[in-house]
Amino acid sequence: MSSGASVSALQRLVEQLKLEAGVERIKVSQAAAELQQYCLQNACKDALLLGVPAGSNPFREPRSCALL
Repeated sequence: MSSGASVSALQRLVEQLKLEAGVERIKVSQAAAELQQYCLQNACKDALLLGVPAGSNPFREPRSCALL
């Protein structure tokens, strides 16, 4: 690796570290509590909990048109 490429890579690394250092941090316990609260508030809209109505499910098996 040439010294120019090395300097460029180190400059990008320093910029990335500056960005990461500026990110606001919160405690894991606080994040978990907020996530739990969000999930409970939005459970009534969650298709994984409620299921998808049969008429609007795009992934259901297509019906055959054969008449018996």
